[in-house]
Amino acid sequence: MATPRPATLDDTAEIVEQEDLFSALESTATDDTADTALPATSAYALPPALRPTLTIKPRVYQSEAIVSWLRQDGRGVVVLPTGAGKTVVALMAIERLAVRTLVVVPTIELLTQWRAGIVERLGLAEEQVGIVGGGQRLVRDITVITFDSAAMPNRRLDGFGLLIVDEAHHLPADHYRQIVKKVGAPYRLGLSATPERLDGRHRDLDTLLGPVAFHKLPADLARDRHIADYVERRLFVNLSPEEQGRYDLLMAQFRWYLAKNRIAPGPDFYGELVRRAGSDPAARHAMQSHHQARMIALNADAKIAAVAELLAQHRDDKIIIFSEYNVLVDAISRRLLVPSITYRTEAGERRDILTGFREGRYSKLVTGRVLNEGVDVPDANVAIVASGSSATREYIQRLGRILRPKPTQAILYELITRKTSEGQAAKRRRPKTEGVAQVAA
Repeated sequence: MATPRPATLDDTAEIVEQEDLFSALESTATDDTADTALPATSAYALPPALRPTLTIKPRVYQSEAIVSWLRQDGRGVVVLPTGAGKTVVALMAIERLAVRTLVVVPTIELLTQWRAGIVERLGLAEEQVGIVGGGQRLVRDITVITFDSAAMPNRRLDGFGLLIVDEAHHLPADHYRQIVKKVGAPYRLGLSATPERLDGRHRDLDTLLGPVAFHKLPADLARDRHIADYVERRLFVNLSPEEQGRYDLLMAQFRWYLAKNRIAPGPDFYGELVRRAGSDPAARHAMQSHHQARMIALNADAKIAAVAELLAQHRDDKIIIFSEYNVLVDAISRRLLVPSITYRTEAGERRDILTGFREGRYSKLVTGRVLNEGVDVPDANVAIVASGSSATREYIQRLGRILRPKPTQAILYELITRKTSEGQAAKRRRPKTEGVAQVAA
């Protein structure tokens, strides 16, 4: 059970009734893949002894995704929700092209997950799949490497015919975008649940990897029963009188600075404040006031009571609770006796908690941003977003934690503090979810 820790910041239905229809669609998709010819790539061909063969049957939309990508000459980004099997699309590409392949991933956890998935699902021996990162430097004809390792100045990455970039929204960053040039692969596949970036650089993916080749929303896959049917519910809580008074005072200080300096919200609103804060103490004070107000709204004491009510309501369900900041993670863990995982959690303890959650020793878990991506999180059927940023990517990632196929309906709760800016942030982060019930309480 987690112990109290110091508060720190944490540094994203329509039912198909006939089984034979599914079979027909899968057969059509497979045939389309076979008919989609690409230029010969003998210079990058895998040796005859290394012939990857997919050991699982792809779902309909996964076959459709690879067909769409092949029709773009083997370039582009596939956008699928977290938990919808983007990895399988990549494995299909490796099998189809049979060329030397480099898979780039953002974290050490994904490094080992990808290698294990390639070995298991493509019928290869472990020694046939290279791994670079986390102290390991084994290069093979099929190799998995971290972004940081691939971006090292002296790292040579030539000779690969297929480049696969997982969590491709990271690629346009200054430190990573040169990876594509270093690899020089003729075929490029990006994978992401939400490729959009707040800085607008997601548009660069069109030239780095290719345009979006295939895109499915969670509602699309839930409607066709490929992922769990789900519902989203908003629950509103109030600040205490003391919290509300402090919040209003801090926001008044922030707004007064904006009005005095005639700063209006716009595309570079935050950047303008940061530049001013470099030389203007009043700007720094305004930014601090805004941050403190946001902390009050996101970490309202009433949210802990709301979480407690939901835990009692879903006593028999598997629940993951998400918070933007560790101060609320620690408070929920301490007061409600729920295991917690943050970036401070030791690797061994993290593995034990996730294994316990997977095996049923724990049915509740509270976490910060550390489990948003890059970690194989056991499935749950209820998610509670106690607080979150305005980023759509984060929302999709958290929703994905409850979307693996299951016989029961999954539920995602958002807790929002009334009379604060949190409501607007919640609206901005929500993706289009047409066809999915949304309830405000």
